[in-house]
Amino acid sequence: MHALDITIIVLYLLLMLAVGWVVAKLAAKNPESYFLAGKSLPWWMIGVAHGSSGIDISGTMWFVMVLFVYGVKGVWLLWVWPLFNVVFRMVYLGAWVRRSNVLTGAEWMYTRFGRTRGSELAYLSIVVYAIVSVVGFLSMAYIGIGKFTASFLPIETLGLSAASLPGNMTPADVFAMIIMLVGGLYCVMGGMYSVVLNDVIQFFLIVIAAVIIGGIAMHATASQDILSAVPEGWDRMFFGWRLDLDWSTRAIPQLNDKLHNPVAAGGDGYSIFGLFILMIFFKGVLVSMAGPTPNYAIQHILSTRNPREAALENLMMAVASLAPRFLLIAGIGTLGIVFFGPELQAMGAGGKIDFEQILPSVVNRYLPIGAKGLILAALLAAFMSTFDSTVNSGAAYVVNDIYKRYINPRASARRYVLLSYVCSTAIIVLGIAFGFATKSVHSITEVLVSVIVPAFVIPNVIKWHWWRFNGYGFFAGMVAGTLSALVLLFVGKPEWMAALGLAPIRLHPVYVVFPIIMVLSTIASVGVCLLTRPEEDAVLMRFYRTVRPWGFWRPIYEKCRAEDPTIQPNRDFWRDWFNIAVGLVWEMSMVALPIFLVLQQARKTWICGIVFVATSVILKFTWYDKLEPAERPAPGLEKTPDLAPGPAAP
Repeated sequence: MHALDITIIVLYLLLMLAVGWVVAKLAAKNPESYFLAGKSLPWWMIGVAHGSSGIDISGTMWFVMVLFVYGVKGVWLLWVWPLFNVVFRMVYLGAWVRRSNVLTGAEWMYTRFGRTRGSELAYLSIVVYAIVSVVGFLSMAYIGIGKFTASFLPIETLGLSAASLPGNMTPADVFAMIIMLVGGLYCVMGGMYSVVLNDVIQFFLIVIAAVIIGGIAMHATASQDILSAVPEGWDRMFFGWRLDLDWSTRAIPQLNDKLHNPVAAGGDGYSIFGLFILMIFFKGVLVSMAGPTPNYAIQHILSTRNPREAALENLMMAVASLAPRFLLIAGIGTLGIVFFGPELQAMGAGGKIDFEQILPSVVNRYLPIGAKGLILAALLAAFMSTFDSTVNSGAAYVVNDIYKRYINPRASARRYVLLSYVCSTAIIVLGIAFGFATKSVHSITEVLVSVIVPAFVIPNVIKWHWWRFNGYGFFAGMVAGTLSALVLLFVGKPEWMAALGLAPIRLHPVYVVFPIIMVLSTIASVGVCLLTRPEEDAVLMRFYRTVRPWGFWRPIYEKCRAEDPTIQPNRDFWRDWFNIAVGLVWEMSMVALPIFLVLQQARKTWICGIVFVATSVILKFTWYDKLEPAERPAPGLEKTPDLAPGPAAP
């Protein structure tokens, strides 16, 4: 690396530390200031930070691989996460969450279930889930940043050698540990203030990087260069029942094994592409309806000033995270396709293609001096933005939902903040430890997608929409979902089954694993709920008036109406789902537009632009103009028992 590139990166790191030091005093006032920035920041700033938090190096590596292998059809694979759950939060769920006025997702359990033994179990299940998922995402970040940095800097830069490292430690481990510990300094000092302000800075760096690398890709390649290196149909967004891509006619025939082989044979198992997309769409809708997961997603929503701003924050999050990210991904993927083919072919001849090397190799080899430093600073910023948000959310659960709730509820604000420093540090160390033990981004992704996310879905969908659901049912659904996911993951691991003298059973995570988890979690949730008493009417009525959901709430609506005849039901069900459908098309156009732009396909770029403008106009009239006024209060359940009229089922 040139001295100019290193200087740019060092200046970025110093700027981050300076921001953390400046806002440390603001964050140290009390837990709400530390974890939610005192709910004082404007929605656009939180939205930009939220979007920046969603752009990480590990995920970007994965998306570059998807674009490389599957072409433009790969945009549909984003439903695996799903990336489009932001539309559900933008349309209605963000406002529902914000009306609770709590500090964490676990504390929200009291808003829904009151304070009973069942609600305590629900509360604890969310705390455990949140901490495990936070450590999982940090482990994924550890692996990504380590591989990324080691691709640019030799270990000798630190005065070490690979041979001198202890045990099975690699240079990637050394760099990952250093960056996570240094990045943890400003995260620990500034709390949510540091998270948001740094993420805003990081967003502008990411935009600059995306424009630079997209421009370089368009200058260095031509449309015919790209299409000559990929199979026919690679540049088509839409698809039939089967995935009609044939890499055997191009430079990397080994990719056909990945595309068409079943999971048991080491492939992705996506050859029946139409069925696979239907399955992940169904899964994505369920995951999205469950609401934000108890990590930085819900912390950003709870940091807004009122429900209206919670909805607008998610709008800004979608804009900030999609267009810049996929301009960056398209630029890197295009350069990789045109120039990196021989290296991948050599890897394939050796038996294994490491797609995680595409991003760092392209940046390292094909960008000029100065631009490389900016790109590296931006990608490092992408890591930092996800890292600091994740750490902050994890520490919030430990301090607010364990220490304050069960150990010392009357401690001073200063003690809570000091403990927040300790917990943030401990979570970083745990993320490093688990990341060190797992050397593959794909392995961590498999656990997150196949175990952690599915376990969350069913009880969290039901809690919004069915009045009869109680804390016991929520807890049973979380436990059943987690245990079934772990068992299914276990039976698919050759090394684990070999220890028992058994052959592994490789199950496709979407076709088989997810439906099984959903069925078992639903049976446990509904069964245990019906075998136990419903929550108290007073709790349900307060929740109903405060959050104002639509769904199967008629018995509670009628009881509320008996007390207050002015209460009207929530009649937004059909409008919300219309806006979700329009919003999904709106988001897909934002993803596809920068890809077609970099591929230099003008007609498709214009079509995506027209679709984006048209859907934006529709959402202006059917969603934005219907948002509740900003002045409406969003009190907590315990603070204000009776609130404005609440809705009933549609």
